[in-house]
Amino acid sequence: MLPDLVQLSQHGGASFELALSDGSILHAKTIVRRVPSKRVVVKGVWNAQAVYAKLFIGNSAKRHAKRDADGIVKLIAANIQTPALLWQGQASGNAEVLIFAAIPNSTSAELALQDLSIGSEARLALLQGLVRTLASHHRAGLIQTDLYFKNFLVQAEHIYTLDGDGIKTLPKLFKQASQLRNLATLFSKLDALEDAYIEPLYDAYCKALGKAFSISDATEVWLQTQKIRHQSASAYANKKVFRTCTDVQVMRSFQTYTAIATNFLLVPSTSQYLDAFLSDGARNIKNGRTCTVAQAEIACQKVVIKRYNIKGVWHGFLRLFRTSRAACSWQNAHYLTITGIATPKPLALLEQRFGWFRRSAYFVSAYVDAPDAMQFFKSCQDAAIKNQVAQEIARLFYKLSLLKIAHGDCKASNIKIVQHQPVLIDLDAMTQQSWFFKRKHIRDLKRLMQNWADDDATSAMLKHAFISAYDETDDFIFSQNILDQAGIDV
Repeated sequence: MLPDLVQLSQHGGASFELALSDGSILHAKTIVRRVPSKRVVVKGVWNAQAVYAKLFIGNSAKRHAKRDADGIVKLIAANIQTPALLWQGQASGNAEVLIFAAIPNSTSAELALQDLSIGSEARLALLQGLVRTLASHHRAGLIQTDLYFKNFLVQAEHIYTLDGDGIKTLPKLFKQASQLRNLATLFSKLDALEDAYIEPLYDAYCKALGKAFSISDATEVWLQTQKIRHQSASAYANKKVFRTCTDVQVMRSFQTYTAIATNFLLVPSTSQYLDAFLSDGARNIKNGRTCTVAQAEIACQKVVIKRYNIKGVWHGFLRLFRTSRAACSWQNAHYLTITGIATPKPLALLEQRFGWFRRSAYFVSAYVDAPDAMQFFKSCQDAAIKNQVAQEIARLFYKLSLLKIAHGDCKASNIKIVQHQPVLIDLDAMTQQSWFFKRKHIRDLKRLMQNWADDDATSAMLKHAFISAYDETDDFIFSQNILDQAGIDV
């Protein structure tokens, strides 16, 4: 029986076998990536050899497979390390297939970086290796247009370039500008706390190309990094997760709009189903005029359901034309996640609609079973751990300042402490890249410190942590001004 590759590209599936046009069999063991109705990437065995295979489906399968293979040919011609392309052709079911040799004892750069702490020498060394690899692309007149850490494979001291589909020839016009933007795109994938590395990493790039270091170019790369990081996060959080994609399934009708995280089984996905949990007073965390919040268990997973209520006719009329607060929470949760800030996983968004007009809305997220910041500092008796958590909270807000994110409601109850790390919740008032960000950030800091206005010891500990965290910036005067206006001094 032939596998349904379209279905496999969307959900489910285990190991399967695929007959290839030359009579050989691809034994797929694990699906490692899906692009719905377009591509499936599998790990498996072919001709008794460990391989990875890309299975292209749909109307554009032939074009995409050829583009990927052409990119690999360009890399090989330039002597840039890339997994060997072992076979190219068709499979039963009208799929185009590319089979690559598996690189033993290797991992993606994305996973390798996750295992290395920010600021460590090993992490910096890996980043320098990635920069040198990118420089080898540019030296060969090539550019990776789909630049993510997952498109590099790390094996000991070797770095392999993956995904030939993104490999293009550098344009002759504005070549240097294209190179700098490409480098900034790579840097935009760094944690914002690592932006201090941009200048030394740019220096490593210059040395790899044998060109002179320019402080003006380094500054331009830094500026472009900030711009690209925000554009990329916004494109994902403000647009992509509102339509069907790898991470989200979207359903629309005249009366409802529903977005559900892939692998979260919300059945039935109706307001009546969610209301049944919210009507049980024993489950409720909050019963307010503007929102009702309840804990529940759906699909064997503990979740929090938040319904944003309509208070009256006038309030309902105003909400018809605005983005719902549930949609803001959905968007902001994805924005924080993609920028590396901890928040409960967003699981579902449901809006009651009348055509394009919005009414009540629901936001479902993973439940975090942990004390909030106020509860943690009251109950913890270990001074060293309390100080560690204070430092992590300060580092979180410093990172928010770098990303120009304002939370908007910094009550201690909106910061959960999970394994000594802060996790932000209640995101419907969060804003990104606002013109008035500095004022909003100062307001966030003031509101945060108000939580411990009657606790001199915790307040002093947090102030020391904030002064230490904000001293990391190159713009000491700017950061010191923010802390002074927020009343954070010792």
